[in-house]
Amino acid sequence: MAESKLELKSPPNPNSLIVSAPPSSPPESPPVTTGGGFVPAVWFRQRPKIRVTTEFDSDSSVFFHRISCKVLDSLAKLKFSFQNNGKGELSDPQLALTSKYLSLHYDIEEKNALVNASFDVAPGLQFKAVHEVKSQQGELAMVADLAGPAYKFELSSAVPAIGKPRATIRFPLGEVSLEEKEVEEEEEQAKRILSVNGILKGQIMNGVCTAKYKDEALDLRYCFKDEQMTFIPSISLPSNAMSFAFKRQFGPSDKLSYWYNLDTNYWSTVYKHNIGKDFKFKAGYDSEVRLGWASLWVGEESGKAKTAPMKMKVQFMLQVPQDDITSSSLMFRAKKRWDI
Repeated sequence: MAESKLELKSPPNPNSLIVSAPPSSPPESPPVTTGGGFVPAVWFRQRPKIRVTTEFDSDSSVFFHRISCKVLDSLAKLKFSFQNNGKGELSDPQLALTSKYLSLHYDIEEKNALVNASFDVAPGLQFKAVHEVKSQQGELAMVADLAGPAYKFELSSAVPAIGKPRATIRFPLGEVSLEEKEVEEEEEQAKRILSVNGILKGQIMNGVCTAKYKDEALDLRYCFKDEQMTFIPSISLPSNAMSFAFKRQFGPSDKLSYWYNLDTNYWSTVYKHNIGKDFKFKAGYDSEVRLGWASLWVGEESGKAKTAPMKMKVQFMLQVPQDDITSSSLMFRAKKRWDI
């Protein structure tokens, strides 16, 4: 078989096919030059995206900053946050590393760390632990699935242990927990007793009834809701304190809410009007503090800054005291995010 000639001694014929020998090794990408030296170009392609978020509250005149990025092939998230006032003084620096199974929060000023761990020991059995380094205190817990993932049994204990573990059973209609707590008697001697806490929810007629029992107090709440109206009466026992909330939807953009406490005669009301997705106007009055207010949201109120226009949320609020209108105040909050 004739061997392909690789040398070219004359101008090629445009109708002919030329066989070229492959290079012995692929050419190396030239390094990218920076002010401090040479950095491989691949570093810039693989550098994780950095998110910078800044919030400002005119009421406290404090800036809150948060810088975060994903590390370890997006298996964990590194976050650094701090605050500064109008004078530029920094405070409350925090460093956090979070992942699916382990998270570490470090307070730089207090030199204290909080460690959280959670992982599956076996199918249907989970281990959880919380430990604060400075106080040498924490909590250990084991969570087991009973009859499927909707039914769980949790056994937890403080570290160092100060009593019997707390047992909690969770099911689709609520949860019940049994724990030991300390009470003081007349002789000023502490005594530990078993306490039962729980919450139950159930469908009654066209609404949902909720019963919450804690510290020998029972709160009963009923919520009726349809497409246009919500009615929520509630009562606390044994204090017999009663209240009710009423909400009325006037079309897709307007909503009126009213709350009244029969025990104290305090009441409050809020009117909401949406202008598209990114604008909301709210106005209300609170009789307990005798204050009227109005606010305007630019950006979805409950959403994140990344979904707002220009990745920025702004709120303007006007507060008008009923007893002294001349001391009215205008405040604003702003939140901006940058992706670098």
